[in-house]
Amino acid sequence: MIKIGITGSISSGKTTASMFLSNKRGPVFNADKIVQNLYRKKNFKKLLANKFNLTLSSKFKEKLKDKVVSKKSNLNKLSKIIHPKVRKEMFIFLKKNKNKKLLFVEIPLLIENRLAKYFNKIIFIKSSKSIRLRRYKKKGGNQKLFELLDSKQIKDEKKMIFCDHVVVNNASLFVLKKKLLNIIKNYE
Repeated sequence: MIKIGITGSISSGKTTASMFLSNKRGPVFNADKIVQNLYRKKNFKKLLANKFNLTLSSKFKEKLKDKVVSKKSNLNKLSKIIHPKVRKEMFIFLKKNKNKKLLFVEIPLLIENRLAKYFNKIIFIKSSKSIRLRRYKKKGGNQKLFELLDSKQIKDEKKMIFCDHVVVNNASLFVLKKKLLNIIKNYE
């Protein structure tokens, strides 16, 4: 089994890359999807409501984002709740799929959370900040939250040291796929 970690800064194209790489090659774990699933659980939302002094309402997620943006320490507080839950799900995924030839794990904060040791290979998806911001806004995100999340990530130059492959994703989808094919053929 070859465990391939896929990481990169916010809105760099990690999900696009991981979906392309895993297609017909092996299962993919997506940390962001795990977080989305957590937010659908009533108990999880109750936990956050208590920790951040919020009420459960239809605007719960927006109010939580406001708390995170207005006070930077709240992002750390939120991370300490979410990251252990995501890590637990990642280990379950790895154990469940231990007989597969290739496994793909997409984790935005793979390097920051010192998870590199769990992977045979790490692919870093790199994109310019202006392109990443444009992508983030296109998906409905706001610039203030983008800047806060981006500031919490290790700078690209430092992250790349821990990665086996760096894929610059500033061009078209065609170019991205071509670069990824050149990498994955070494492991198939």
